Amino acid sequence: MQANLMLLVTAAIWGFAFVAQRVAMDHMGPFSFNAVRFLLGAASLLPLIWFFSRKKAVATTPAAKTSIWLAGGVAGAILFVAAALQQVGLLDTTAAKAGFITGLYMILVPFLGLFLRHVTGLNAWLGAVLALVGLYLLSINADFSMSRGDFLMFIGAIFWACHILWIDFIGRRVNALQLSAVQFLACGLLSLVAAFWQETPTFASILLAWPAILFASFISVGLAYTLQVVAQKRAKPTHAAIIMSMEAVFAAIGGVVFLDENLPMRGWIGCGLMMTGMLLSQIPLPKFNRATT
Repeated sequence: MQANLMLLVTAAIWGFAFVAQRVAMDHMGPFSFNAVRFLLGAASLLPLIWFFSRKKAVATTPAAKTSIWLAGGVAGAILFVAAALQQVGLLDTTAAKAGFITGLYMILVPFLGLFLRHVTGLNAWLGAVLALVGLYLLSINADFSMSRGDFLMFIGAIFWACHILWIDFIGRRVNALQLSAVQFLACGLLSLVAAFWQETPTFASILLAWPAILFASFISVGLAYTLQVVAQKRAKPTHAAIIMSMEAVFAAIGGVVFLDENLPMRGWIGCGLMMTGMLLSQIPLPKFNRATT
C-alpha cells in the first residue's frame, strides 16, 4: 500500500507538471524551458547519487562496465526529441489533451517491442483499438484533421515509448541514478543549443517563470523520480503501470482547475476510452484452458 501511494503521488506530480509547462511558456520559449528544467533536474539528482554511493558501493560486474556516458547520451537524445515535441505541442493544445495523448506511450511500447521480438498479448491489441477510437474522438476534427499540437503530442508519444524501451534495454547495465542524471544533462544541453538557435533566452524570463521551473525540475524530476525508484522496488509491475497511467487523469484535472480548460462531451468520452485502453493494455487477460478427461 505504501509503495502504491508513492506511485500515485508520482503520477499526480507528473500530471500537474503539464500545467507548469503551459504556464512557463507565458514567459519563455519551449526549448529554453526544457534546457533550464532538465539541467536543474540533473543537478537535483547529484545529492542522491552522492548519498547512495557512500551508503553502498556499486558492485563491479560485467554489466556495470557499459559506458554511463554512452547509455545516458543516447537516452538523453531520445528524451530531448520527446520533450521538445511535447513542449512545442503544448503551445497549440490543452494540458488535458497533452496528458492523455502522451499516455499512449503505454500502448505503443509493446507494439514497438515487436521489432525487438517482445511478445504482445491480446490485451495490448484490444487496448490499442480502444485508445485509437478515443484519440479519434479527442483530437480528430469534423474535417478529419488534427491540430498541430495534438499531432506533435502523438509523435512525441512514439519517442517516449522508444525512450522507455532504451531504458529497459540499458538500465540493467548501469546505475539507475547515474543514468538519469546523465540523460537529463544531455537533454538539457541539447535543449540549450536549440534555445540559442531558435529563441532568445534571457535571465529575466527565467525569473518570471521560476515557480513553474522549480516545480517541473526539482519536484517533477528530482522528487517524483526518487519516489518512483523507491516504490517500484516493492510494487508489482502491473500495479505500478496502472497507477502511473493516472498521470493523464491528473493532467486533465490540473488543466480544468488551474487553467480553466474544458473539453466537449465528445472529448471526455475519448479520454475515457483512451484511459480504458491504457489500463486494458496493462492487465493480462485470463487464460481459459479446456478441461481434459
